[in-house]
Amino acid sequence: MTPPKTFPERCLHMVMFESLAVLTSAPIVAWAMGVPMAHAGALALMFSSVAMAWNMVFNMLFEKIEQRYQLIRTVVVRIAHATAFEFGLVVMLVPLAAWWLGVSMLDAFILDVGLILYFLPYTFLFNLIYDKVRARLMARRVRAV
Repeated sequence: MTPPKTFPERCLHMVMFESLAVLTSAPIVAWAMGVPMAHAGALALMFSSVAMAWNMVFNMLFEKIEQRYQLIRTVVVRIAHATAFEFGLVVMLVPLAAWWLGVSMLDAFILDVGLILYFLPYTFLFNLIYDKVRARLMARRVRAV
């Protein structure tokens, strides 16, 4: 098992995740909602700010659960992680989207469902790749010592 992430590493993980998320989701929102890219980009940045805070809190809590119950990051655990993370975001982001886009909560919820369909595999794949790269880097550090 690899050692727990440090605070600076959590920050790096979060910034990498959210930067790629903004760059890939803003064009999707602009196209789906028929709004200018700048408007969609601003919404993506707002979503990202909320998601970054949630990412830090959620991952710390999830890793404590992993340690307590000695969970291994199997596909099932990764799916549970991504699903729980996205559910928390729905609660926070639907009202923000409704306000920013001037649409009903239902329309904002439908937009969010579309984003979930995008972000579930994005979250899964990003963290899978991140964990594999991290494990290799940690193994190299151990061999170098």
